[in-house]
Amino acid sequence: MNAVARESMEFDVVIVGAGPAGLSAACKLMQQAQAAEQEMTVCVVEKGSEVGAHILSGAVVESRALDELFPEWKELGAPLNTPVVEDQIFMLKNETSSIKVPNMFVPKTMHNHGNYIVSLGNLCRWLAEQAEQLGVEIFPGFAASEVLYNEDGSVKGIATGDMGVSASGEHKDGYMPGMELHAKYTIFSEGCRGHLGKELIERYDLAAQSDAQHYGLGIKELWDVDPDKHQPGLVLHGSGWPLTGESSGGFFLYHTENNQVVVGLIVDLNYKNPYLSPFDEFQKLKHHPVLKQYLDGGKRVSYGARAITKGGFNALPKMTFPGGIVAGCNAGTLNFSKIKGTHTAMKSGMLAAEAIFDALQSSSAGGEDLNSFADKFKASWLYDELFSSKNFGPAMHKFGPLLGGAFNFIDQNIFSGKLPVTLHDNHEDYAQLKPAAECEQITYPKPDGVLSFDKLSSVFLSNTNHEEDQPCHLQLKDPSIPLGSNLERFAEPAQRYCPAGVYEVIEEAEGKRFQINSQNCVHCKTCDIKDPAQNIRWVVPEGTGGPNYPNM
Repeated sequence: MNAVARESMEFDVVIVGAGPAGLSAACKLMQQAQAAEQEMTVCVVEKGSEVGAHILSGAVVESRALDELFPEWKELGAPLNTPVVEDQIFMLKNETSSIKVPNMFVPKTMHNHGNYIVSLGNLCRWLAEQAEQLGVEIFPGFAASEVLYNEDGSVKGIATGDMGVSASGEHKDGYMPGMELHAKYTIFSEGCRGHLGKELIERYDLAAQSDAQHYGLGIKELWDVDPDKHQPGLVLHGSGWPLTGESSGGFFLYHTENNQVVVGLIVDLNYKNPYLSPFDEFQKLKHHPVLKQYLDGGKRVSYGARAITKGGFNALPKMTFPGGIVAGCNAGTLNFSKIKGTHTAMKSGMLAAEAIFDALQSSSAGGEDLNSFADKFKASWLYDELFSSKNFGPAMHKFGPLLGGAFNFIDQNIFSGKLPVTLHDNHEDYAQLKPAAECEQITYPKPDGVLSFDKLSSVFLSNTNHEEDQPCHLQLKDPSIPLGSNLERFAEPAQRYCPAGVYEVIEEAEGKRFQINSQNCVHCKTCDIKDPAQNIRWVVPEGTGGPNYPNM
């Protein structure tokens, strides 16, 4: 097949990903340009079919960054409509009992007074509207598939993926080659475990001075509930059952607007038992009385899953490199002590925009390593917030939810995050799995179709769709590993850690076969993170492929 020449477009700044970080960076760049009465060209590419289609978060949002970016956001109609009115924290002891944690013993980072329950997808849609009004060009449905480099090794921009390529690599009717988008600077804000951000961190060794990064898998559902049970602004968090022993995480249930609640579970991806299924743990969780009391009589209307980057301050990489910046959850700016990453992602994007604008103001031709970003970051409240929470995750990993929680209460409430000690956790999540022979098999109850459901019906509610005849975007570095190594050692955990039923071991007359149902993929990135052999490489499918989340 002959290579087809790609057309190119030139911009001052290209931004990969229309999430909170990328859109905030775009808005901030144009605000600065307008204030200086200067022309600037900014482009945002988004792999989802529309802005917000791939956005998934809890979400309780702290408005601090939004207050800075758009002080008049209320007048502009930003969709922050449900202020938090009450926090409740629970420790679930078993499948029926729980302890409600008195407010005085809750780390102050978990207090949500002044915050808002939102659909982050809808907030991003609103941010995109503001960006377009400022003159930003946004291209949804175009997946950034490749980083382009200059001869000197600096980043030149990105190329979008070809459209209309068959699974065998042939051009189909309607084939359209990708575009090259060249920029003086490129911001990579793809969200957790972005595949281009991952490449850049490795290429420029950006994590050389950082602790190992850590991740969780967040699984979420949106429910219509009985109006009599709905309490707008009520926020529930908790931990404990069903994640016990050598697995950890926490749940959330937020009462949003329109008689709806969002319910979810975050499972730390450092769990050890390969038989654990995060999806099925979540289905069990919803039967606990603390959650069931609100869901009974309701109807599940949407489902999704997404990995989160939760290593915190100690795991942050160097965020700049020649020609660009890695921002937001692609870098790991989420503050896990608050279980919040929106305001921190937004601020990181705004700081990136300031550093880039300053460089362009000084007649930079582009391609530089923007070292001024590190100074801006260190002088910001974002640095202070992440630094003060640096021990939160390592404490939970080292000491567990009870002792770790006690440590964090002392650190956050008494010492305001300034304890003169720094805890570290340099154990990679994927390396924590124990051999299946050393672990107890887990038998999960059959879903009842009322509170608990199966994977396929769940994926249906995520509106996930991919063009079936296209190259598989879940690439095996060595196709022999799933059956030749992972199955024997770990009972092939991909069958269970994937929350969308993508990976299966099929029994056939000739023997076992490893099957990848890539059309089911909700782009959560768990396989790229948790595979014990690090054998799965997630790359972008054709643009518009994946979930189409409404109101998530």
